[in-house]
Amino acid sequence: MSLSHSKTALGAALLGNLLAVSFTLAIAPTAYASSHREAPFITQNPKVDATDFYMFRSYETGRGAYTTMVADYIPLQDAYGGPNYFAMDPNALYEIHIDNNGDGKEDLTFQFRFTNTIKDGQFTVGGKKVSIPLVINGGAIDSVNPAGLNVRETYSVTVVRGDRRTGTRSSVTNATGGGTTFDKPVDYIGTKSIPNYAAYAAQHVYTVNIPGCATPARMFVGQRKDPFVVNLGETFDLINIKAPATEFAANAESAAKDDLARKNVTAIEMEVPTACLTAGSDPVIGGWTTASLRQGRLLNPAPGSTAASKEGGAWVQVSRLGMPLVNELVIGLKDKDRFNASKPSGDAQFADYVTNPTAPALVEVLFGSAGAKAPTNFPRNDLVATFLTGIKGVNQPVTVTASEMLRLNTSIAATNVGAQNRLGVIGGDNAGFPNGRRPGDDVVDVVLRVAMGKLCTLNIGCAPSDAPAGGLHFTDGAFLDETSFTAGFPYLKTPMAGSPQL
Repeated sequence: MSLSHSKTALGAALLGNLLAVSFTLAIAPTAYASSHREAPFITQNPKVDATDFYMFRSYETGRGAYTTMVADYIPLQDAYGGPNYFAMDPNALYEIHIDNNGDGKEDLTFQFRFTNTIKDGQFTVGGKKVSIPLVINGGAIDSVNPAGLNVRETYSVTVVRGDRRTGTRSSVTNATGGGTTFDKPVDYIGTKSIPNYAAYAAQHVYTVNIPGCATPARMFVGQRKDPFVVNLGETFDLINIKAPATEFAANAESAAKDDLARKNVTAIEMEVPTACLTAGSDPVIGGWTTASLRQGRLLNPAPGSTAASKEGGAWVQVSRLGMPLVNELVIGLKDKDRFNASKPSGDAQFADYVTNPTAPALVEVLFGSAGAKAPTNFPRNDLVATFLTGIKGVNQPVTVTASEMLRLNTSIAATNVGAQNRLGVIGGDNAGFPNGRRPGDDVVDVVLRVAMGKLCTLNIGCAPSDAPAGGLHFTDGAFLDETSFTAGFPYLKTPMAGSPQL
């Protein structure tokens, strides 16, 4: 497919999309940023709180035939958060889903289950052996499952074809030896405990075999520097940003503090041959991540050598993330937990949140006197086209049920490092957001501009007169581009160290 990077071509593609897709399709909310503590229930369960989801054509040299998926969990990790740090929940089910026929339902699911094993390292004190209280025992942490590690965290991966609960299941195996158990590196406790964390973590990048896929994939699970950049505090304080657009201040795009600058997350990453993700001749796939807990929990009144609780019953989905920050800034408070428990195929129930979004109205209330007027075209067909169905000629499936997920046209080649545009498609780079999402795509700035009517200025689903502020360069002031990341898998940077604190 030959795709122009010009705004004119983009406008024609979007307009064609609007004409081709009926608004009567099931629709869901749009997005505005990343997802941290986005719903009441999930604040009680941070281990299963998805923070970001990325899906993009691999741009590492020599890996052009692969697609990378990254699901980040456990938000706002302070690197010094010992003594237990941030292990994944062994009672949870973490999943990455792929829809490769546009019907809003998963066709391929990668399921991750974790196990934490206490080795019970002991010191002899006064002639008695006494269990130590830390996850490390003073020995070197420089290899997979070292003797100095007191808690070993491992995981297994299952691929499910078809429905996530009733489909055909098989195990992902290590290409070296065929094992089904993989080690996760301990979090970056500090430079004294782990002098070379980058080298230590790199030993946990696995080459794996996926049943039904002829070419091996790569996989990594472990702590990373939080890849998202956002002026979090001021954004949620009624957008308490001095200059929310470059028209108000020339340096507005980099004038604010990144509140996640010293935070970590835990990343689940897979780099899979693209041919193993697509179906038939359609190169477009949709992706999202979910986490589920067992329906019932019994607390153990006398935990010790046995678990502190007993989990049982059916899996219940408690977290969902495809397009960034749908639930934080779009979904109404009363429906946030419901959205986290929902599937893309049921998104019609959230229609009003995208057709009549509240965020642009809030921007007008706060900054209307300075010229930030909200679009007046209702329903917001421009947002439906951009976020729910994919853009015709860019990332819309051959047949599509409108539903909220991240969509990627895998036939569009990756943009090389050094040439990526942080604004993705609206910046002339069709390999970026919303055609998938790369770590360096500044989705906050992109979506703020689209929400305030950027597409109306191109006569795409609305007219320039519908969006008086559509031409403004809105921003949260926290700058992000590709230079914040590495040029190869696992792409996200080494996490912040717990010690010494800088």
